[in-house]
Amino acid sequence: MPGFIQRPSARLLVADDHDRLLLFSSVDATWFTPGGGIDDGEPLTMAAVRELREETGYQVEPEELGPVVATTSGHWRAGWDGQIRFSVESYFFLRVQEFALDSAGLDRYELDFITGHRWWSLAELQTTEENVVPWGLAGLMERLYAGEIPAEPVRLPWHHPEFAHLADA
Repeated sequence: MPGFIQRPSARLLVADDHDRLLLFSSVDATWFTPGGGIDDGEPLTMAAVRELREETGYQVEPEELGPVVATTSGHWRAGWDGQIRFSVESYFFLRVQEFALDSAGLDRYELDFITGHRWWSLAELQTTEENVVPWGLAGLMERLYAGEIPAEPVRLPWHHPEFAHLADA
């Protein structure tokens, strides 16, 4: 999209051994997955590993991630500088044992934006009225928990009000 700052992102669907998904909460009442922007020249898997370490303290090797299982893309305005960005987000599925988060690696703007975290069960994801992004996450997680790794990444709708009709697609 011309006129927007391009921001490819690596994100993670971190699920514990009880089929609970790790999500962060934000100042705008949104729940979202760990992950973030890819540095110039940084491979996608390395960005995912770095973001996971910075945001949670949990460390993995790139080969532990497996394939990209989902993507989404769209525009958003960054709270730290007010600039509009266009993100293409790639999601990896990672099984872990539950762990205590260490937020020491968070940037200042992340500390200002993130208000907490929790592990969500599939039932909670399926029935919540809270804003959980990306939209369509509950259906994807149900498939992943059942052992179905998609041959091609699942395309999830972008999470802006104008696309709300796609949330259950």
